[in-house]
Amino acid sequence: MPSARAVKKFLMFGLFPLATFFVVLVLPFLQGVFYTFTDWNGYQFKGFVGFDNYIKSFQSADFWTTLQFTGAFVIVSIIVINIVAFGLALLVTAKLRSSNIFRTFFFIPNLIGGVVLGVIWQFIFNSALTTIATNFNWPFMQDSWLNETGTAFWALIIVTVWQQSGYMMIIYITGLVSIEQDVLEAARIDGASALRTLVSVKMPLMASAFTISLFLTLRNGFMAYDVNLALTGGGPYRSTELISMHIFQDAFAFGNYGTGQSKAVIMFLVVAVASLIQVTISKRLEVQR
Repeated sequence: MPSARAVKKFLMFGLFPLATFFVVLVLPFLQGVFYTFTDWNGYQFKGFVGFDNYIKSFQSADFWTTLQFTGAFVIVSIIVINIVAFGLALLVTAKLRSSNIFRTFFFIPNLIGGVVLGVIWQFIFNSALTTIATNFNWPFMQDSWLNETGTAFWALIIVTVWQQSGYMMIIYITGLVSIEQDVLEAARIDGASALRTLVSVKMPLMASAFTISLFLTLRNGFMAYDVNLALTGGGPYRSTELISMHIFQDAFAFGNYGTGQSKAVIMFLVVAVASLIQVTISKRLEVQR
């Protein structure tokens, strides 16, 4: 049994954070789940409808199209962000005079808000690149990449990678510098090349950094909204809507609050399952290594 002193300490230091967590996160989530079973117009409760909102969500062709687009965005962004971030981490941890300047330069895009970032890159894609391409007669950039679904997808990827790679770079830097120098020295004495040392020594020893970075990029991919809003606005014709924007539009732009809430719950389950699978696989690889 916990002592009275331990209970008092818990009430002093743990009760307020737990109460805040419950009020800010748990309670709104449970309220949202409740609204998925109701006919709710955003202002008043009109009665229970059972699983009708979920049925409508699964029958919505736009929802499945958006979910597929989001899945492709998440997969590509996870791969590209982590490859770029790991490469940047290797670069700035090399013995270079200006490595600290590079770290700051690569991390700065993460400090820019998503809406501001989207507006900046919208100008780049719509005006700057098209002007340069026209002057140098580059046909693949003379039309804005934001005008077609295929190229707009890669525009979203480019901006997302540019924004998030610096943050993930810091995580990989932490993993690289935490490796004992004795281990690296032993690899060099055994005649291991730089590539062999990287693949067989460094990467296995920093597996926890890969687990964290993969989880964060997975979560960020599904939660992406501000860049999507500012860069493409879901266009052309809602073909580049990510799932977060689709849910917001369904609930607040078109007034379908019940289906909007049900789609949010479905997205939560998808993200939870995907994150659980990713973390479980990564942790098993950590143990094996």
